[in-house]
Amino acid sequence: METRILSNEKIATGIYKMVFEWYEKAHPGQFVMVDCKGKTFLKRPISVCSVDDKSMTIVYQVKGEGTKNLSEMKKGDTIEVTGPHGHGFELYEDKNVLIVGGGIGIPPLLYLAKKIKAKNLYIALGFKREIFLVEEFKNLGEVIVTTEDGSFGKKGMVTQGIEDIIDKIDIIYGCGPKPMLKALKEISLKNNIPCQISVEERMACGIGACLVCACKVKKDGGFEYKRVCKDGPVFWAEEVEF
Repeated sequence: METRILSNEKIATGIYKMVFEWYEKAHPGQFVMVDCKGKTFLKRPISVCSVDDKSMTIVYQVKGEGTKNLSEMKKGDTIEVTGPHGHGFELYEDKNVLIVGGGIGIPPLLYLAKKIKAKNLYIALGFKREIFLVEEFKNLGEVIVTTEDGSFGKKGMVTQGIEDIIDKIDIIYGCGPKPMLKALKEISLKNNIPCQISVEERMACGIGACLVCACKVKKDGGFEYKRVCKDGPVFWAEEVEF
């Protein structure tokens, strides 16, 4: 559908937040396909950061020509957006929940934090240097921030920042770079805590037809490949083979 941009602002180096008109429902963990215009042919998959009755918010990183075009769009411009697509997070109520995000994997977890009805909500956010969206998360739960260079919060990796609270947790949700997700899987298995992770792969169609975004998962003592755009992007961590 064609929709109108309400705002498009830079929130950190190379990171932008766009809000556009939207009247459809979405589930935490889903994504939309955005037409970046210009010379780019394929739409770009971008996770849903937040949704209300009249708008959707996405947060994206400028990594190529398509997202550069997106960053230059202004309030009042129109863009083509399809979705939401994919299988999102399964929400469990009245649990001690840990949400773990790294880098550009953090934005889709904001909508999860808003929608989940937790007994206690702990949120661990990891950045290289610059932080973003931290204040929004602070309104929703207890936030632990780590930066790799120690410029804000604790110094180190985000998975190191959760060591002191892991024994309180009933379920973990994560989104971020593969090394972080792999470490989160190991932590969840070691502590016998169920864990859902949102996996990122290159996508073309966004609807499961092209098979570009295959993810290797365990099945019946062996393996199979599932489509991140259709079967995911959210999987149980114990299933995913890194």
